[in-house]
Amino acid sequence: MKTITVLLLSLIAYSSAEVYFKEGFHDGWESRWVKSTFKESEGTQGHFGWSAGKYYKDAEEDKGLQTTQDARFYQISAEYPEFSNKDKDLYVQYRIKQEQNIDCGGGYIKLHPAGIDQAKYNGDTVYNIMFGPDICGFTKKTHLIFNYKGTNHLVKREIRTESDTSSHLYTLILHPDNSYEVQIDGKEAQKGTLKEDWDLLLPKEIKDPAAKKPSDWVDEKQIPDPSDKKPEGWDDIPKEIQDPEAKKPEDWDDELDGEWESPLIPNPEYKGEWKPKLIDNPAYKGEWVHPQIPNPDFVDDPNLYLYPSFKYIGIEIWQVKSGTIFDDFLITDDVEEIKKGQKAFEELVIGEKKHQEEEEKKKKEEEEKKKDEEEEKKDDDEEEEKKEEDKKEKDEL
Repeated sequence: MKTITVLLLSLIAYSSAEVYFKEGFHDGWESRWVKSTFKESEGTQGHFGWSAGKYYKDAEEDKGLQTTQDARFYQISAEYPEFSNKDKDLYVQYRIKQEQNIDCGGGYIKLHPAGIDQAKYNGDTVYNIMFGPDICGFTKKTHLIFNYKGTNHLVKREIRTESDTSSHLYTLILHPDNSYEVQIDGKEAQKGTLKEDWDLLLPKEIKDPAAKKPSDWVDEKQIPDPSDKKPEGWDDIPKEIQDPEAKKPEDWDDELDGEWESPLIPNPEYKGEWKPKLIDNPAYKGEWVHPQIPNPDFVDDPNLYLYPSFKYIGIEIWQVKSGTIFDDFLITDDVEEIKKGQKAFEELVIGEKKHQEEEEKKKKEEEEKKKDEEEEKKDDDEEEEKKEEDKKEKDEL
C-alpha cells in the first residue's frame, strides 16, 4: 500500500509539472517576439539576426537570436501564459554564445510581471529577475538581481561567468525555501539563500540611537612615552649638507657666474623629526562597541522567493561589440525538463567542437594547397624565365 501511495504521489507531481515557456528560435519565431521601438528615434536600436553562428551541430536547428550591430541597444520580449511560482521550484535556463569575443556588453535576460508595454520595452521596464552574464573590460560576472517591493537588489557575492567564444548554458534555480543555485554548463557556480546573499530585508538589529560612547572612554592603544626625552643636539643636525665631493667646474667664472657654492645633498646624519617612542596605554579600555537593539522596523518574510506574476521574458542589453547568440530559453518547474536541456546542450557542444575542427582542418588544407600552387607557379615562372634566357643567348651566338 505504501509503494502504491508513493507512486501515486510521484504521478501527481509529474502531471502537475509545467513548462511555462520554451523557445528554440525555429521558423516562425518572429511571430512570438515583439521588437521594441524605444530607441529607434535615437538611431541606437540594434537589429537582431537569426543565425547558428560560425560553428554548430545543425545549421538550422541551432539557429538563435543574434545581435548584429556594434554600439546598439537590443530590446525584445516574448509573452507566455501568466503564472506564479508560489510553493514551486522555478527553473530558468538559456544558452548563449558570444562569438565576437565580447569586450563590453550584456548577455543577460529579464523575467517580467504582467502589465509591460512590449512595443516600448526598455531599461526602465519593471522586472522580477535579471539573470545572466555581463562583461566589460575587467568586469566579468553573472548578474542575479531580484526585485523586492519595487527595488532591484544585486547579489552581494559576485558570481563568475564565461567570456570565451563557445556556447554556454546558464541555469537559475529558485526554491520555495528561499534558497537558490546558479549553474553554468550544468555545474554549480554558486548557491546560497536569499536572506544571506541579498539585502532584501531590513537588519534584525540596529545601533541603539540612545547609546553614546562615554566621554571618559579611552580607545587609544598606545601613547607617547612621557619619560622619553629628545637627545641633546637632535635639532642641530641639518636635513641637507653641501656635497663634500663636489668641485667647482674648471670653466666657472666668479665674475660672470657669481660665487660658486657646492650643491646640497641629503645629510646621512639627519634622523628626521624627533618623536617620543610609544608605549601601551595603561588607561586603554578597548574599542567601544555600539550596543545593538532589535530593529523596530524589521519584518521577516518567509516568501522572499515568491512572485505573484510572471508573464514576459526579455532581452534588454547594450553591446559595444555585437555577435552574441541567444537560444534554448526554458522556464519551468520541472527539473527533468532542465536535465533534458542540459543533455541536449552537452551534445550540441560536442557537435560545435567537431564542426570547428572540421572547418579548421579544411582551412589548413586550403592554405597548404594554395601554398603548393604558389610554389608550383613560381617554379614554372623560373623555368620559363630560364628558357627565355637560353633562347636569348642562343640568338646572340
